Amino acid sequence: MATAGPPKIAQREKVALVLGAGGARGLAQIGVIEVLEARGFEIVAIAGSSSGALVGGVHAAGRLAQFREGMERLSRGGLVRLLDPVLGRPGLISGHKLVEAMRDVVGDPDIESLPIAFTAVAVDLERQRVVWLRRGPLWDALRASFAIPGLFTPHAVHGRELVDGGLLAPLPIAASRLSDAHRLIAVDMHARPRSPPGAPANGGVRPPADVRRGRRLLRWFDRSLGHDPGEPGLAEVMSRALDTMQAQIARVELALDPPELVVEIPRDVCQFYEFWRAKELVDVGREATEKALEAAGY
Repeated sequence: MATAGPPKIAQREKVALVLGAGGARGLAQIGVIEVLEARGFEIVAIAGSSSGALVGGVHAAGRLAQFREGMERLSRGGLVRLLDPVLGRPGLISGHKLVEAMRDVVGDPDIESLPIAFTAVAVDLERQRVVWLRRGPLWDALRASFAIPGLFTPHAVHGRELVDGGLLAPLPIAASRLSDAHRLIAVDMHARPRSPPGAPANGGVRPPADVRRGRRLLRWFDRSLGHDPGEPGLAEVMSRALDTMQAQIARVELALDPPELVVEIPRDVCQFYEFWRAKELVDVGREATEKALEAAGY
């Protein structure tokens, strides 16, 4: 009697992943990727805007674990040391030191050499249009995609001055539709807050020391620019305005081209500048992904 061979292993389901803009919240998308891969999904294409492009590009380069470890070690002071203010330029920070620090971890590959198809989304301000960056140096594309207007200087790619992709495409679903993936998974960085409107942040609990120091840092930054400390500062107003605009555009993108699965990251999990909370944010992404997969019957 013939004996049965080893059990056949089911082929991994191919998915395309759309990673959204959201400042430090974008780090939650590290946890999203980790859960998807642990569940057996094969990510064959990624499109991302702003911090979503950063996380997606690093993963496409095969260095996500190293990037996560570096971000989880990052302190508030460490982040400040990576910011290089500039004067007389169309932005407050050049971003050179930040990119060089991440380049040391990830390397400097060209996009077309990556094992996963990758698209970084930026905006050409002069032509007022979205730009899909699919070729050339990875870090040129990423630096352009997270160039928040007013904060980072624009980045020149192929003779065009580009800025943050979240300005017009905070959830760039269209940029992912050329892949041969079976399903499209999008990460909405502007989902409903965990706390009800008007409720004290953290349920009224005193924020951790590093969060309080981060807020003091922004107040110092605003005072150095001559802003009245009794009024909302430049960084706070910029972040609120950009977040509001991105949330509205993301809702339209989801309605016009619905993906098969949406992972929702609450918009109040952190402030846009709190990149030193990486460990907590990665856990938020893991939890949100498990919840979305369970609701979808995976």
